[in-house]
Amino acid sequence: MKRDQINRRCRFRWSLFSLSAALFFVALFADEAASNELQTAPLRGVDTLSVEQRRAFLRGSLSDWRLDTDSYRGVKPPSIQKSYPADATRIKLVAPDNLNIHTTDVKQAIGSRRSRRSFSGQMLTLKELSYLLWATQGISKTAKDENNQIVAHYRTVPSGGGRHPFETYLIVNRVQDVAPGLYRYLAVEHQLLLILQDARIGDRLNAACYAQNFIGDSSVTFVWTAVPYRTEWKYGSIAQKLVAIEAGHICQNLYLAAESVRLGVCASLGYNQELLDKLLGVDGKDEFAIYLAAVGKPQ
Repeated sequence: MKRDQINRRCRFRWSLFSLSAALFFVALFADEAASNELQTAPLRGVDTLSVEQRRAFLRGSLSDWRLDTDSYRGVKPPSIQKSYPADATRIKLVAPDNLNIHTTDVKQAIGSRRSRRSFSGQMLTLKELSYLLWATQGISKTAKDENNQIVAHYRTVPSGGGRHPFETYLIVNRVQDVAPGLYRYLAVEHQLLLILQDARIGDRLNAACYAQNFIGDSSVTFVWTAVPYRTEWKYGSIAQKLVAIEAGHICQNLYLAAESVRLGVCASLGYNQELLDKLLGVDGKDEFAIYLAAVGKPQ
């Protein structure tokens, strides 16, 4: 009898040990699977957030964000402009000092500003394009360090801390002396950088913008991407709010500059994020499209 009790206790203890071991390995593999899922899961948009979570970005931070930034920690600031290959094809734009282009006064431009979606099909001149680029992201003054590297700069639009977290891409259809294709504006050099020459680039853009024909049919479409870390470096948890606000500064300058030389503009957020990022060749994480505007000569 005593031996049977001992045997039953041994079998019970072994069962507990086996169950505990099984639960341990189940938990271990479950954690690993969850970790792998997090690492491979695609980035999700705001549609996965509640309304209250979305509004949190507009309110900003309740804490003192100034003590939790890379700037405060002494980290070197990011470059103000993306690099490019030394042998890349570049197009010189008309220098700001030579932009003797006839414009209406500011009051008239503000009063007559409208979103215009009907374009005549005429070409923009290189001078007109140069003027629009200067008006939206042109650099008027820079400060350099002991290594002759730009550490601070002033542009034609305001930006918190002079961070200017944007790159300007152009989908060119009809601009004199500029072949159709994809370009990036080099604000420091005031030049266009050729990324891809493509006579059908307008069709590809149209497909990424839910077939809004006025976008693909424009003479040129400005697409601004955000490089958030430029602002996050200095403003930490409120950076996203600044980036969103400052995109509006740029586009309004485009509206007013275009109106002042009798060009039409229509801004849009109607695009497929993944398709547009792919068209621009950006990673969709550290740089992604945030706003676009079609430009042309109105009918």
